[in-house]
Amino acid sequence: MYYEEKKKNKDKMMMYCFLVVIITLLLVLILRTETSQVPTVTEYNAQKVNFDENVEEEKNEEKIASNTTIADSVKAIVGISKLKQSGSSIFVNRAEEKLGLGSGVVITDNGYILTNQHVAGNKYSSCYVTLDDGNTYDGNVVWSDSNIDLAIVKINKGNLEYLELGDSEGIYLAQDVYAIGNPLGLEFQKTVTKGIISAMNRTIKLEEENQNVYMEDLIQTDATINEGNSGGALIDTNGKLIGINSVKISNAEGIGFAVPINIVKPIINRLVSEGKFEEAWLGIYGYDKEAIQYLDSNLEIENGIYVAQIVENGPLAGLDIKEGDIITQIDDTKLSKMNDLKKYIYNKKPEDMIKLQIQRNGKESTLDVKLAGKT
Repeated sequence: MYYEEKKKNKDKMMMYCFLVVIITLLLVLILRTETSQVPTVTEYNAQKVNFDENVEEEKNEEKIASNTTIADSVKAIVGISKLKQSGSSIFVNRAEEKLGLGSGVVITDNGYILTNQHVAGNKYSSCYVTLDDGNTYDGNVVWSDSNIDLAIVKINKGNLEYLELGDSEGIYLAQDVYAIGNPLGLEFQKTVTKGIISAMNRTIKLEEENQNVYMEDLIQTDATINEGNSGGALIDTNGKLIGINSVKISNAEGIGFAVPINIVKPIINRLVSEGKFEEAWLGIYGYDKEAIQYLDSNLEIENGIYVAQIVENGPLAGLDIKEGDIITQIDDTKLSKMNDLKKYIYNKKPEDMIKLQIQRNGKESTLDVKLAGKT
């Protein structure tokens, strides 16, 4: 009896030990399987941290480069006045009222400055230019065009900080831009405001001396522009000049306009290479499809330039062209914007021959024209 009970206890113990071993082996197997399915945390975190650090470093470098570029660009902004002040600077309180103060942009190291026509005045007139160092110089207007509100002033000064010209044809909607100018005199000189390009190829109607004037193919921006900013720079994030700030909508916030830089590049190139610019002249007033809606809501054109007026005794006088015709092409260049025509003529010289393609009542014709010199 005693031996039978002892044997039973021994059997139970062996069974218990066997179960413990089996359960332990199963637990080890399960743990190994689950561990093999878990990714290595160290590798994952290391990769993520390295990526974030690189991106953050690149962003910081871009930000520093951008800020440095904008700071350098400010040095090329000047003050322009039609009246001379007795002090060493034209930047005084309410200077835009007392002196007719505006802004300008140095575009070459030898003293060529781009600004608005309504700031500097007509060709051969004079003005006063105050540089970044506060010194004032006599300026002569060597070129001016009231139709696009641009003028170029020359001062007798070398080794100047200047802005590199950008490409206004390569801009895009919502692109970041900066406006730099001298609003409201001394307190706010060389103010930098940031915005975006809100629209391109805008046409606006202005009233000057009881006449309607149309400015075409403008860059619209929401960068803040105030009185005194006229003639200042609109630059991209690389610090390149893409436009000259010209006008703003006075009864609205965040609507300003700049004249695109590409239209004036041929003039700047000639002034730099030849030291002078003899302007060729076609002798018409015309409008593109963006402006024609202001003249006649019933008149539509797909492309080309609508001839609104032919100047008497101009290059087109007596030729087979009349008001209402559409100029669709000049030489091999098709026309869609008024600035296309202006820029092409700026590349020509007086007495150069050009060929116009004209559309009238659905019929096409060509016309050979000798350009005249603009006085």
